[in-house]
Amino acid sequence: MAQNVQVQCINKTPRQDPHHRIQNIGGVNADGTRWKISEETAIAYMKAGTYAFYTSVQRHSVWVIIALHEGHEYLKTQTDDLHPNNLLALPECP
Repeated sequence: MAQNVQVQCINKTPRQDPHHRIQNIGGVNADGTRWKISEETAIAYMKAGTYAFYTSVQRHSVWVIIALHEGHEYLKTQTDDLHPNNLLALPECP
């Protein structure tokens, strides 16, 4: 069973295309240390069933899913339409 992990920040690329904007996702572990992984690594963990990522939007938890746009896999939340707005709205990871 996948371990649930909260995404609290992202790093964006300078690209304007929302399907290619997220470079890294990150957060804070229970012990207070920070974690950060690439979008590609997050997708691999999700496909392997290692981790299930979620984030909080207006105090509600929403799952991060893998979406496909023009042959490119990217991350977005279940509640987003075509654009990954919920993740893109997160603060930048240090």
